[in-house]
Amino acid sequence: MADTSTPPQSSGSPARTGGGSPPTRLAEDTAQGKTTIASSVVQKIAGMAAHEISGVYKLGGGLSRAFGEIRERIPGSTGASQTSGVTVEVGEKQAAIDLDLIVEYGVSIVDLAKAVRRNVIGTIEQMTGLEVIEVNIAVNDIHIASDEGGEVVTQVARVE
Repeated sequence: MADTSTPPQSSGSPARTGGGSPPTRLAEDTAQGKTTIASSVVQKIAGMAAHEISGVYKLGGGLSRAFGEIRERIPGSTGASQTSGVTVEVGEKQAAIDLDLIVEYGVSIVDLAKAVRRNVIGTIEQMTGLEVIEVNIAVNDIHIASDEGGEVVTQVARVE
């Protein structure tokens, strides 16, 4: 039986999603059926694609990172969210992404941002068919290995 319904009309402004239950957007409508992709799927893909780049320590900034750390400690939780620090705006054929990053100390932030942007755009376009019109990156912090307590930096006295 053929689908004779018309696709949902967009109000013109895409939905910005930072969490919760995002609306589903139309990605493809053919005579054989239609494919829809939830905004949360695009959000998760963007987070995973950003994590793939060497030099990205974590996603998220300030408040979202604090909630993520609390969520990791709750028994039975799924651990760190791939969507923490990722906000997406998805229309019917296009997407815009905002990322909040924490980078490793010593990494060129400019080169890292280019690599993250390239990987996020390529991955989302390849997996969803949506055109990514922009990826905004905010570097909120730098991770120093001694912050975790894993690597201890000892100070040598300058004078005796």
